[in-house]
Amino acid sequence: MTTPTEPAEPAEPETPARRRRRNRGFLSRVSIQSKLLVMLLVTSILSAAVVGAIGYQSGRNSLRASVFDRLTEIRESQARELESQISDLKNSMVIYTLGSTTSSAIEEFTAGFNQLASSTINPAQQQSIVDYYNNVFAKVEDNQTGNTVDITNLLPASNAQRYLQANYTAPYPNADDAIKNDDAHDGSLWSAANARYNSFFREIVNRFAFEDALLLDTSGNVVYSAYKNVDLGTNILNGPYRDGNLTDAYIKAVASNASDYVGITDFGDYQPADQPTAWLVSPVSSQGRVAGVLALQFPISKINQLMTADRRWEQTGMGRTGETILVGDDTLMRSDSRLFLEDPQAYKRAVIQAGTPPDVAEESIRQQGTTLVQPIDGDAARRAARGQTGTEIERDYLGNETLQAYAPVDITGLNWNIIAKINTDEAFAPVSVFTRKLVLSTVIIIFVVCIAAMLLARLFVRPIRRLEAGAQHISSGEYGVTLPVHSRDEFGDLTVAFNDMSRNLSIKEDLLNDQRRENDRLMLSLMPEPVAQRYREGEEIIAQDHQNVTVIFADIVGLDELSADLTSDEHLSIVNKLVRQFDSAAENLGVEQVRILHNGYLASCGLSVPRLDNVRRTVDFAVEMQRVIERFNGETGHTLKVRAGIDTGTVTSGLVGRASLAYDMWGSAVSLAYQVQSGTPQPGIYVSSDVYEAMRDTKSFVSAGEISVDGVEQPIWRLSERSS
Repeated sequence: MTTPTEPAEPAEPETPARRRRRNRGFLSRVSIQSKLLVMLLVTSILSAAVVGAIGYQSGRNSLRASVFDRLTEIRESQARELESQISDLKNSMVIYTLGSTTSSAIEEFTAGFNQLASSTINPAQQQSIVDYYNNVFAKVEDNQTGNTVDITNLLPASNAQRYLQANYTAPYPNADDAIKNDDAHDGSLWSAANARYNSFFREIVNRFAFEDALLLDTSGNVVYSAYKNVDLGTNILNGPYRDGNLTDAYIKAVASNASDYVGITDFGDYQPADQPTAWLVSPVSSQGRVAGVLALQFPISKINQLMTADRRWEQTGMGRTGETILVGDDTLMRSDSRLFLEDPQAYKRAVIQAGTPPDVAEESIRQQGTTLVQPIDGDAARRAARGQTGTEIERDYLGNETLQAYAPVDITGLNWNIIAKINTDEAFAPVSVFTRKLVLSTVIIIFVVCIAAMLLARLFVRPIRRLEAGAQHISSGEYGVTLPVHSRDEFGDLTVAFNDMSRNLSIKEDLLNDQRRENDRLMLSLMPEPVAQRYREGEEIIAQDHQNVTVIFADIVGLDELSADLTSDEHLSIVNKLVRQFDSAAENLGVEQVRILHNGYLASCGLSVPRLDNVRRTVDFAVEMQRVIERFNGETGHTLKVRAGIDTGTVTSGLVGRASLAYDMWGSAVSLAYQVQSGTPQPGIYVSSDVYEAMRDTKSFVSAGEISVDGVEQPIWRLSERSS
């Protein structure tokens, strides 16, 4: 039974009033729910965006400022500590030189040294000196510099130098033994002075961790050395070690004519030392005149201990990547790199990749430190060299983007600059966390507003309920029901759709049938037809046993290392290219792909389609995989390899999972194929005993050892290269 339709109203003539009504009707065609949603969403999103932008900018600036301030404080703290330590050492130096012990020592050592000018040594003693230079000193120099040392010009030239080194240097290859030798018991004035004063200078060296302590007379002779090294008895004005910072510092100290003068040199190469060395020098006065100079050898290890906070970077607020370094006016480091101290080889790789010449990196490794080797030539170092103080973001000598705080160091006589740096990833990690929280909060607010807007919109569309009565007529089979259209908003559109519904049912059914066919096609691409049919019929547990199936389990060796240097898109492109070629080879040989692994391939022969020669086909497929990889290597220059394991026997196949279905295969043959493949790290085609027995007459194999299967050792075989 049908309901009568209402008679059509007569058309109104075109008038200005009608045109105004038509214009106003434009808004009525926009849905009420859309109007409400747009209004609420625009208002809330704009509000959240404005508040979020203000909060983000303020919070980001505050966090970044905090990071800069913390790094600047570390720089200032390290600089103050360095300046304080140098100042303390200078004050201690003045105390030593003004004391009567040092002045008496230099007079007695000078007198003893002058007495030895006419002394001689026997040939055995002369040979011991030559042996010491060849076997001890030359080897240390060779390890440090990589150059062979010619000792001809370094051997003692004066009688006093030969005598002292024969009695105090050559007999003690271990420097710790030499410094403890207070008396050679030769009866000389020099030995008497050494017995009296050696413990005093030894205490200075040990307590303050100096490399050595030297006393020099007014002629430039090294009349005393705490460690009795090869510089004992030499002359720094005309001897073999005259070209160095010590010579200039000595001349300035003698000419200073000031009892409290203390000079300090920059780090430089001093051949008798095994590391870069700086000097603290001060004149020693006796009876109102300069009697000589005290020189304390200042090793780089003292600077490194301070600049690295004794290698406790994280405890002192430097995090995982932070460090403070000293830079000289020659742009070379005056302290060692943190990464070098933690991992020299990682340092070498990083600096070379960042642009440091390989020979410079090699020299750092050889000299066991980056002082006077590694250049620091960034903007921060250049600005600090000009006396500027500040912070900036730039790439460091390791190639990392870092936050750097720089400043000159206030130490008289040294043009050093200090740089505190930390990787921006670590420094700005709080900024990233803050940004993520802010974005997440904004998204949640917008989501909540969207839900609220939809709920409110439903209140305005309740008139739709009036259509419920008409829908009930349709559900009872009265498709001839026609409802009048009173508006052109959602309600009017819904009424039109209601009237069109009956004639669209057949069209929609056709579309559903097309969709079912597409679903069937997709299902068949994931599993065999018999399995798909059983799944469509409602079976949830589908498994099937197969006899005489050959399984290959293969992976691509070297793909993980190759992917480390590629983008994800490049890596996926390579994998897809290889898999397509594997699939093509499998289709040609009647091999069925089961699934693709992380960087490997699982396939079988004889699973869905029984084949008498499934073993041969599978071995041929493995050989074809090798050829695919070889062609790929030839085209790209890479060195990928195939490692495959093959076994034959009984397997079980079926559907695995519920929410996400996967067609898979398992069983003893699959497990053994995997164990055969993983039983050796070397690439190649490995087969079980069953495969070997089936193919031994047509292929050449070599034994590849044994694998343990359920506690039983089983041999495996490797396909020879000539067979493939």
